[in-house]
Amino acid sequence: MDFYHAGMRALQDRYEGRGVADRIAQHRRHGEFSPAERALIESTRFFFLATAAGGCVDCSFKGGEPGFVRVTGPSELTYPDYDGNRMYRSLGNIAESPQVGLLFMPIDGTRFDGMAGRLRVSGRAEIDERPEARAGWVGAKRLVRVRAEHIYTNCPRYIPALQLVEPSVYAPRPGHTPPEPEWKSRDYIRDVLERERR
Repeated sequence: MDFYHAGMRALQDRYEGRGVADRIAQHRRHGEFSPAERALIESTRFFFLATAAGGCVDCSFKGGEPGFVRVTGPSELTYPDYDGNRMYRSLGNIAESPQVGLLFMPIDGTRFDGMAGRLRVSGRAEIDERPEARAGWVGAKRLVRVRAEHIYTNCPRYIPALQLVEPSVYAPRPGHTPPEPEWKSRDYIRDVLERERR
């Protein structure tokens, strides 16, 4: 996959020119995770996931305890798919079209070996449903493996100061049973959930 497609190139040429874009690609884009990038990824409590297929574009928030995303190879990261709302928008898109984009942002002004700002990962995802693959991933229903094709950092200029106030009580972790979310007890959904449990 090229870093810039024809539409991007057309706008680079129409506006400020492609010189800056090419220089950023030359100096910021790479294909393997650095130690600082690995530290950011494996300490994160959340990231944003973009997927698209069949005219359906989706952006999803993925959260968990630090370590829920792991760098599992020089150019690979893996994250668990936890219990959700069962719409399978992200996974459905991945099943149809594996190209994904992930956005990681540090909170509390944390810097990793001088790295600040956003970390963007573009690549191809695959769903791993093997029970043995989930061993050691508390709460995982399945895993998603992303083979990074483009890894690059972004300027933090427009990121507001972020602060962790309280971790999610729903995030799986060893020795903790997350509570049932309130939406599962609502009148319009409770009967469906009860039928599916049978």
